[in-house]
Amino acid sequence: MFKKSMNLVLMVAIVFGAISTVNAQEDDKSYNMYESVMLTPDNTKLKALGEAMRNHNEKYHKEGIHKANVFMINSGPNSGKIIWDMGPTMFKHLDTRPAEGGHDEDWRDNVMSNIKRINTIEYWRQNDKLSNVDMLDGDASKYPILFVRYSEISDDAHSLNDLFEKVSKTIKAMEGENPWGLYYNMFRQGDLGRHVATVSFYKNWTDFDENRKFKEAFLKVNGENSWGNFQDTLDATFSNSWDEIWVYNKYMSGQ
Repeated sequence: MFKKSMNLVLMVAIVFGAISTVNAQEDDKSYNMYESVMLTPDNTKLKALGEAMRNHNEKYHKEGIHKANVFMINSGPNSGKIIWDMGPTMFKHLDTRPAEGGHDEDWRDNVMSNIKRINTIEYWRQNDKLSNVDMLDGDASKYPILFVRYSEISDDAHSLNDLFEKVSKTIKAMEGENPWGLYYNMFRQGDLGRHVATVSFYKNWTDFDENRKFKEAFLKVNGENSWGNFQDTLDATFSNSWDEIWVYNKYMSGQ
């Protein structure tokens, strides 16, 4: 029990140490964060849910710091669930989020009546320095398919920052546009272990068949003998990882 507690303390220190490093490099007065809500829909009420979600987002979350996008999870154990995603925003903006004027009542009576369960509500802060998202302009329909990789940080994760710096440099050096984001979960999730997430943005499914030559670019940027060490560092840094594919639902997003 003592060892497990100490491991947890170490993991928290590593995660928030990484975030503190990011904070030191960026202007804390401006950062990008996303509120992500995973919902299990009532499959007997999908039509009503689609209409209610669209109306809600179109009225209360159409644009700005409270803009919401809706994604359908298309792979993994969460397939069939919905992601309601608000942002980019900041914690201070949550104080002014829509609440009155019928917002809460509409969510409660019209949206949640078609939902079986709220699975998680998470807050993901983007590493603006390492992410490669300059080509994204807020229109999710341009890159409607998201490849999300969640990672659980192990006890030995002292090289976390260096690892992602190498990945970031590689992606930015690759040919063409390769939008990629790095996100830290701002709060502990217990056994869920969703500490870090990386997101690659795709224009269509055909893009998954293309060889983006990541390894070739990695060796060019980080040295000819760097790949083996990179793989070993991945194994030491993360105790688990898993993937999900999200597909943007323009209709439900109210766009």
